[in-house]
Amino acid sequence: MPPHLSIKLLLVDDHPLFRQGVRSALSTYEDIEVVADVASAEEALAWLESAPPNREPNVALVDLNLPGVNGLLLTRQLRHQYPSLGVVMLSIHEGDEHAFNALQAGAADYRSKDVNPKELADIIRRVARGEYVINDVVEKPKVASRVLSQFRSLPQDYDAGDADFTLYNKLSDREIEVLERIAAGGSNKDIADSLSISTQTVKNHISSILRKLSLNDRTQAVIMALRRGWIETPDTIRGGVPGTDDDE
Repeated sequence: MPPHLSIKLLLVDDHPLFRQGVRSALSTYEDIEVVADVASAEEALAWLESAPPNREPNVALVDLNLPGVNGLLLTRQLRHQYPSLGVVMLSIHEGDEHAFNALQAGAADYRSKDVNPKELADIIRRVARGEYVINDVVEKPKVASRVLSQFRSLPQDYDAGDADFTLYNKLSDREIEVLERIAAGGSNKDIADSLSISTQTVKNHISSILRKLSLNDRTQAVIMALRRGWIETPDTIRGGVPGTDDDE
């Protein structure tokens, strides 16, 4: 085992057996260390307040159904107090409604508790790198329009001005069109068909957008574009056919 583990994990779940199982499952991955496991939101916040600098976690696994202060409220608090801490929300429930609520609370991902250890380890690594893994869920048609429209209605968290104008002008007209169709829930193939271009060209446009905006994934780009008013809300977009990105 290497002397310094790159990812430190905080586990918050009120079931001791589940916490023990997660510890055991992740113990086989040398780059992930569970630095603490606690049973409630209150315990999590107390532990973080007193955590030594070399034990501060990169990622928190948070149960949705915590007693008292639930996982959604805790996630909002964590994102407010510890903005560099990525949160993966876990639940026994599946469904678009829960995914929407997790995203709105600021979670980087939402998964059912039956996720397999290898997939969970990969998710933890991606979230530790700053990725917004929940985009895999958000791109479902039923979630995309609701989530992204909701984000547009939130108060803007930036100062409009020259910096925003310069950032916007980095994007081409075609890249704006691609962002609009992503917001509508379109897959790469859907977008390609609606714009009469190839799926590879769509992927190239997405890569260019992320590079220009210094973002990690397409959902972050769409949320930025919606919140800053660069693109229309999904229900007004023409030519975008909802779908899932199974062609990436």
